[in-house]
Parts: sequence; structure tokens; C-alpha cells
Amino acid sequence: MALKRIPDFSAETGKVLNLFVIYISLPALVLLKIPDLIFSQNLLVPALMPWGMLFFSCALILILSEILKWDRATTGCLLLLVPLGNTSFLGIPMVKAFFGDQAISTALLYDQLGSFLALATYGSLVLAIYGTGKSSPTFRGVLKRVISFPPFIALILAFVIKDFPYPSIAVNLLKILSSTLVPLVMIAVGFQLTFQLDRKIASQLGVGLFIKLIAAPLTALVLCKMIGLQGETVRVSIFEAGMPPMVSAGALAILANLSPALTAALVGIGIVLSFATLPVLHQLLL
Repeated sequence: MALKRIPDFSAETGKVLNLFVIYISLPALVLLKIPDLIFSQNLLVPALMPWGMLFFSCALILILSEILKWDRATTGCLLLLVPLGNTSFLGIPMVKAFFGDQAISTALLYDQLGSFLALATYGSLVLAIYGTGKSSPTFRGVLKRVISFPPFIALILAFVIKDFPYPSIAVNLLKILSSTLVPLVMIAVGFQLTFQLDRKIASQLGVGLFIKLIAAPLTALVLCKMIGLQGETVRVSIFEAGMPPMVSAGALAILANLSPALTAALVGIGIVLSFATLPVLHQLLL
């Protein structure tokens, strides 16, 4: 955030760093970590939990929207921002910090098979219903967006060549490129943080962040305990369920004019609050 005050850094710095992460850092990390996965039933958890949290959050918001009489823009904003978490840009560095390198592959599955696919499909549906754009997303457009996303291409490629060992030079190159993810992401997030808070949207902001940062991960935790699911894969998935709203979803919400002030507050304040809620969630998972 301090770098934003240096004139030599362009206002587009955050977007440029995000593009580097999407096209270089994250695909390299996917190619490096996915081959280390050991297939088991537990891998279904990071693939399915994001969708379970999506349905839970979506149902809760629609019920509250009827009770509290929110307008369409507010409802659309919360339907887009609350179910979709920042499981990549913030989630992967956080998982690495709290669980170690060996847990990154689980975080990647949660993000690519859950959050990203949900943004491309469910997110497009929300934008079509509640947004002010002139054109509605088509099935072909959504499919093209999914299969052309660089980290998703890397995910498919990583599964295809999973049983073939990489040459040492390729491993070293992937390690160098993937190591850029954490510092670039944190700087990019800092460039895009905003703390604009309109008193009129304070209640919606509180409801949205409570569901995203507290209710969703605690629900996931309780359900996993009731079913008897355990292990690091489950703990990492629950941890990812507690990530703040997704930056990319926020950008789309603002473009669609879905309560821009509420969107900016959800993303910016959500990231800051997550630095307090995620350590508490991690302690509950121990």
C-alpha cells in the first residue's frame, strides 16, 4: 500500500502484477504442485466444498434479501461477492503460511475446480440476472472463458503429464517462476485495497462479511465433523472457505454497476479483517 504513494509506480501496477500472476506465477505453481498429489477420496473435499459453500451462501443471501428488502443491485453484489472467495491470490499465500508447502496442491484444487469455475459459471449467471450490461453471457462464451484461463490449462496439463517426471531444469524453472506468486500477489492486493465506506451500506457490509468470514467456514467445519471427515486436506478446504471476497468478482461487480461502494468495501475491508479471522479459524482446525 505504501508503494502506491511513490509516483514512479503506475496506477495500473496492481492490474499488471495480477496479469503476471495469472499467466506465469500461478500456472507454474500448478504444474509444480499437482504432480505431488496422491489421489484419494479426500480430494473430493476441495473439489466439492466450494460448491457447497456457494449454495449455502446464496440461499442465505436470498432469504435475507427478502426479509431486509434489499434492492436488486445490493442483492446482486452480495450474491456475487459472498459465495466467491479470494482462494487464489490471498488463499494460496495464506495456506502456505499456515499449513506449509505440502498443502498448496489442495488449495489449488479448491481454487481451480471450485472458485474459478464458480466465477465463470455461477458468476456469469448472477451478472446476467442482476447486472446492467447489455449482453448476457452465452454457454459458448462461458466455456471459452473456462478453457482459455491459463491456470486451468496448466491444471489439465499437470494431470495429463502427472506420471512423467520433469527434467531437473524444468523443475528449477518452475520453482523460480512459482516463487514470484506470493510477493507479487501481496503487492497487487495492496495496490487495489480500498476502504471507502458509505454509512448507508454498513449493514449490508456487516451481513456479507459475517457470512463470508465466519458463518461459511464454521458451517463447513461443523458439517465435516458431523460427517466424520478429517485430515489436512479437509482442514485446508475449510480454511479456504473462510477467505474474504474475491478481487476478480469485485471488479466484475463494479463493471456491472452492482453497488460499487458496497463492492469496494467488501473486498478491501474483507481482506483486512481476514488477517484477524483466518488465524482464529486455523486455531479451531488444530
